Amino acid sequence: MPALRKRRLWAGVAMAALALSFAGTGQASAADINNAKNAGFESGLTNWTCTAGSGTTVSSPVHSGASALKATPAGQDNAQCSESVAVKPNSTYTLSAWVQGGYSYLGVTGTGTTDVSTWTPDTSAWKQLSTTFTTGASTTSVSVYTHGWYGQAAYYADDISVYGPDGGGGSDPAPTVPATPTGVTVPSTTSSSVSLAWSAVSGATGYNVYRSGTKITAVTGTSATITGLAASTSYSFQITATNSAGESGKSTAVTGTTTATGGNGGTGLPKHAVTGYWQNFNNGATVQKLSAVSSQYDIIAVAFADATSTPGAVSFTLDSAGLGGYTVDQFKADIAAKHAAGKKVIISIGGQNGTISVSDSTSATNFANSVYSLMQTYGFDGVDIDLENGINATYMTQALRSLSSKAGSSLVITMAPQTIDMQSTSNAYFQTALNIKDILTVVNMQYYNSGTMLGCDGKVYGQGTVDFLTALACIQLQGGLSPSQVGLGLPASTSAAGSGYVSPTIVNNALDCLTAGTNCGTFKPSKTYPDLRGAMTWSTNWDAAAGSSWSNSVGAHVHALP
Repeated sequence: MPALRKRRLWAGVAMAALALSFAGTGQASAADINNAKNAGFESGLTNWTCTAGSGTTVSSPVHSGASALKATPAGQDNAQCSESVAVKPNSTYTLSAWVQGGYSYLGVTGTGTTDVSTWTPDTSAWKQLSTTFTTGASTTSVSVYTHGWYGQAAYYADDISVYGPDGGGGSDPAPTVPATPTGVTVPSTTSSSVSLAWSAVSGATGYNVYRSGTKITAVTGTSATITGLAASTSYSFQITATNSAGESGKSTAVTGTTTATGGNGGTGLPKHAVTGYWQNFNNGATVQKLSAVSSQYDIIAVAFADATSTPGAVSFTLDSAGLGGYTVDQFKADIAAKHAAGKKVIISIGGQNGTISVSDSTSATNFANSVYSLMQTYGFDGVDIDLENGINATYMTQALRSLSSKAGSSLVITMAPQTIDMQSTSNAYFQTALNIKDILTVVNMQYYNSGTMLGCDGKVYGQGTVDFLTALACIQLQGGLSPSQVGLGLPASTSAAGSGYVSPTIVNNALDCLTAGTNCGTFKPSKTYPDLRGAMTWSTNWDAAAGSSWSNSVGAHVHALP
């Protein structure tokens, strides 16, 4: 932050403190009302004016109801949003608001006495700002405002109130019982859980989930995951909306059927899935929030976790600065939104520069504990093993089985070995995959940066052809992996890898060759594998930089496979 802005910031703090020292101290009486209109932004920006088009309403995060204000400072604009509020002369009012995100200010002008304000620095959770003011002898309206700070992150505001005597302008109507929820769906299931999602209901502050007519949980958002269920069992669910006025009727019932146990079938993924790596850094590709990742991706691997000073342990730090101010709370909310859409978000371990070593029982335990901690903190669904500098099959197997025992059957485990790592079942990477076959989701081998390699027919194949993809996939298919555990990993553009880029058409032809025996090159597998899992790309960011041509073509093709 430039020195000039620092001086302005602390000058503002000093003024706020001075203003507060003169604020009235009267308390609201029983007859007082909230004189603010559209105080929870349930009617968009009605009654509010935001400078430079800086304000909008969002459905997440919210403090209550279905909407909140999001305002984003830019350049010399501090994203001020204000409303004129009717008040009575010679009266004391309590001004408050709930805020989250970047630097947030709340204040009032035109009081006829001493204008007041209050503020808070960045906050990752909802925090209430509150102050009081007294009106002058002839004051009948004041201007209430919120704003952020220059060059800082967006802020959110909700449930603004100006409590005091009725100024004659009226208040928001008393809440009414919300409408019955609609759009209830079952985005995903596991062997022990069912995920539910539904459309937001205007005026609702919460939702109740019913199973077979009995209330089982209450949530504030528009999704819920019901756990502790029996495998291969159908359950009926209904949703109601609630607020201070009461509870709506029950929604139309939906049925969620849990999957069978074993073989990692409880992940809730489609039969044919697309994996994409999401970059937690800026390397020239399109910088994305998770919310911007194409819906074609079923598994999003967050790249990457970092090694810590504890052997085998990993950590993750969101590169907020490199990602344009993307906050941890936004990141977590975006993961939850992907879950509601039926997607999986996992943490990738390693990458080209990854130095994580799991080489004994202690480091295996540290690995499992740290990955599980990240899953609990961020909502990750599992882990991707992308260790390009070697792997110990014995102890990585131990680590992943330990993680599975903690996370349960819904755990997603993917791998992204280099082509050399899957040339033989005696290789440590291949061994590890076979060792955990019962809990392994998919191996997306990297068919790039490879040069020439042997196919399952003993012939040498070079990058850039359908044969290279099909003959090398054949090694995994004949070596013991289930077809549902084999995916084709390709770069999304020529910029995404040093070599090995192929057009989406070649990827699709290889998928057709392996699943149906059509569109093959000179190599044709001895049998077809209709259950082949799908494809992977590095990365969603490079895909976006290339106009999403990879995901639009390959993603659609994968999902159309029978």
